[in-house]
Amino acid sequence: MLSRKKSQDETQKSPVQRFLFVLGIVFFLLYFALGIIIIFWKEIPLSLSYNGRLGLGLLLIGYSFLRFIRIVQKNNSNDQ
Repeated sequence: MLSRKKSQDETQKSPVQRFLFVLGIVFFLLYFALGIIIIFWKEIPLSLSYNGRLGLGLLLIGYSFLRFIRIVQKNNSNDQ
């Protein structure tokens, strides 16, 4: 039991790593929300056609998932 607690303490993330992880998750959520907003907000103050809004929104959502995958992979590699 004591050795298990010690190994958990040794693998604990530094405050900088935790902050960067949380910041990465926040930006993932921001990009995702911005993509959804651009797609569904009909009176957006940008002069884009529906196809342009859809393309930009999907691009932002795809980029947000790309960032999320990178964050998860980096987090898993730091844990090992």
